[in-house]
Amino acid sequence: MNLSAYLKHPVFKVISQICEEKQLEAYVIGGFVRDLILKRQSKDIDIVVVGNGIELAETSAKLLRVKQVSVFKTYGTAHFKYKDLDVEFVGARKESYHPDSRNPSVKSGTLRDDQFRRDFTINALAISLQKTNYGDLIDPFNGIEDLKNGIIKTPLDPVQTYIDDPLRMLRAIRFATQLNFKIEIKSLEAILNNSDRLKIITQERITDELNKIILSDEPSRGFKLLESTKLLHQFFPEMIALKGIETINGKSHKDNFYHTLEVLDNISQNTTNLWLRWSAIMHDIAKPNTKRFEPEHGWTFHGHEDLGARFVPRIFKRLKLPLDHKMKYVQKLVRLHLRPIALVKGNVTDSAIRRLLFEAGDDIDDLMTLCNADVTSKNEFKVLKFKKNFELVSQKLKDVEAKDKIRNFQPPVTGEIIMKTFNLEPCAEIGNIKTKIKDAILEGTIENDFDQAFKYMLEIAEEIGLKK
Repeated sequence: MNLSAYLKHPVFKVISQICEEKQLEAYVIGGFVRDLILKRQSKDIDIVVVGNGIELAETSAKLLRVKQVSVFKTYGTAHFKYKDLDVEFVGARKESYHPDSRNPSVKSGTLRDDQFRRDFTINALAISLQKTNYGDLIDPFNGIEDLKNGIIKTPLDPVQTYIDDPLRMLRAIRFATQLNFKIEIKSLEAILNNSDRLKIITQERITDELNKIILSDEPSRGFKLLESTKLLHQFFPEMIALKGIETINGKSHKDNFYHTLEVLDNISQNTTNLWLRWSAIMHDIAKPNTKRFEPEHGWTFHGHEDLGARFVPRIFKRLKLPLDHKMKYVQKLVRLHLRPIALVKGNVTDSAIRRLLFEAGDDIDDLMTLCNADVTSKNEFKVLKFKKNFELVSQKLKDVEAKDKIRNFQPPVTGEIIMKTFNLEPCAEIGNIKTKIKDAILEGTIENDFDQAFKYMLEIAEEIGLKK
């Protein structure tokens, strides 16, 4: 197979020219070739050179007038950006591994050596950049057939492949999820039997692969594979604890693991927001800790939203996820995820709507998206009725916000105004007065208006004996 028709970019022409002049061998290899054949867009180009990859990178950059080349001498690699492409160069090599590390001992090698060290047959495909056979596909492991058949398979024995570098186990599941491929049964067995090898991988690397699975079109496929191969057990036991159904006196609860995956897939149809997807993963995370059986009512999970919100920082810290505003966003949505559902089931008062708007702030739309995704009943009539009521709540939110401007509001009377009016130093009374004004606005006792709030402040002050 010749793919020269797809190698029109100046980067390839320049590298080919240099190879001709310097009698070098260079190949495009890996993900770019795979995605080219699958007709998927890719902006990452890996060039493998039989020789010095750094020298070829620097010479190529000079001809392409690229000003900056990043060189990593320890690894024998170099990288530069050219227009919309990321181009990385590495010398062809062969590798050997120590049992306690995924960092290999490296020696210079041939193209075939380099293809042998690749993780999967579909990532070992190479295209020649030599003038004599420019564009020829080099496929020693029949990766092109695996692409056609949608199979993830290792070039060598899968047990050895995964023992050498356990991160490849997660990569297998990530590619299977992203590409909607199946993993060869021998590979699945090798992953299951070596899942505990994941302990030698840094959490940052694990989480990077996990996030790529979460950002796929149907992340539940990846999580089911992670669970069945026991990989999820190694780094996310709280999610494993969601799995299972318990029955007492003929009353059962749903399997919260599979429910969570349904919610995640529902969310993924509506957003590429990674942190909203994480909110779906975390929304019921504390259900195992709050599960109780009440003979009259059956299974309850009272308070799981509040406890789940408290779990978020601990889990994010362990998984090396950010502990900044992104974590606080997930924490907020987990804490509030039952509130809109409670409004659907009960009377939708303006007061309840105002309080929800105030607490959710700018994240109210994402919260509503999460709550909609949380409807996973098999009863179609029940779902339709819920969705209809949910639309009423959504409209009520818009109406109340338009009228009262509650989202992200601060009480119109500030602490400074209270201090100046009553000649006060900083004290607890100032906070108490502000809270009472805020509550009065949220309850609809007064409008979100400075004059009404100032008048109400004077009434509060009189009640507690403060004088102007």
